[in-house]
Amino acid sequence: MNKIKDYLEELVAKNNTRAFIKDDPVQFPHRYSDLRDVEIVSFLVATIAWGNRKMILNNANKMLEMMGRSPYDYVMSGGWEKLDADKCVHRTFFGRDLRYYCRGMRKIYRTDRSNRTNSTNRINTLEDVFFNEEHDVWRGIQNFRDLMAEANGATSKHISNPCCGEPKKGSACKRLHMALRWLVRDDGIVDLGVWKRLKPKDLMIPLDVHVARVSRELELLDRKSNDRMAVEMLTAKLREFDEEDPVKYDFALFGVELM
Repeated sequence: MNKIKDYLEELVAKNNTRAFIKDDPVQFPHRYSDLRDVEIVSFLVATIAWGNRKMILNNANKMLEMMGRSPYDYVMSGGWEKLDADKCVHRTFFGRDLRYYCRGMRKIYRTDRSNRTNSTNRINTLEDVFFNEEHDVWRGIQNFRDLMAEANGATSKHISNPCCGEPKKGSACKRLHMALRWLVRDDGIVDLGVWKRLKPKDLMIPLDVHVARVSRELELLDRKSNDRMAVEMLTAKLREFDEEDPVKYDFALFGVELM
């Protein structure tokens, strides 16, 4: 295992650089300075980050141009209500899906979670939705999914289900874990680290088909399904290499080319 750890560390050092940003969807939240803009952009861009890389970048750019200078203002002002429901944003993500996200996030930002009557004490950050005393990111994802469904009257296929009541049936929630990586990891290189209560050690590896194949090839994962249990097993193995920051190895696993 020491050889595998050394190999992964080399790949992390190679890929976790400022130069990485310009060709990756993480470039989009880097464009903003306001925390609320950063977190809204992180979740929206991560949600459409599947398929051809060039298409992802092009479509993310068009989506954000449509939202104007401040995605937060766009969400809160209700500008999205005029969106054509059938407008294609990216592959199977349409105007109706962007409206779903905006409606849900507006409801969350308007919710007073400070338990105080003075509205000026409202805590306006999506981290409030994801943080819990157990630092359980799965519960955070479940909470986010439930609140978005409550605001819209239905769940969305674009927000994966972690099945906190039955974790063996849970999704890998890859895109949500990627957004969390951007928001929480704080090494000052690629990821933004704007959330401070959740810690890098709390994160789970963003697991897609390629990362799963690589992990099995390296004998880091022996579960056949690419589901929540596989994420937990792989993350536990990566914690043996770095307990405080296991998800940094995402920079290694995604870049391994299999024969």
